[in-house]
Amino acid sequence: MRVKILGTGCAKCNKLYAEAEKAIADSGVAAELEKVETLDEIMRYAVLMTPALVIEDTVKASGRLVPAAEIVGWLRAAAPGCP
Repeated sequence: MRVKILGTGCAKCNKLYAEAEKAIADSGVAAELEKVETLDEIMRYAVLMTPALVIEDTVKASGRLVPAAEIVGWLRAAAPGCP
């Protein structure tokens, strides 16, 4: 599974990245976490505000910090075979 954090490297973007790292560790789901910092790539997702969180090419959140617990739920829902 691919998880991306979209943002230009601001403090909020870094905090969301840390929350996503924690969520991946807590969820037990195998996932690759990637930072996307180039504007061209960010614009491909049509987000109006960063930071943004993308799971399997679906934007789950934009313009806000998402707590790890909420990300865990999205990861488990997106993972095949997870309850």
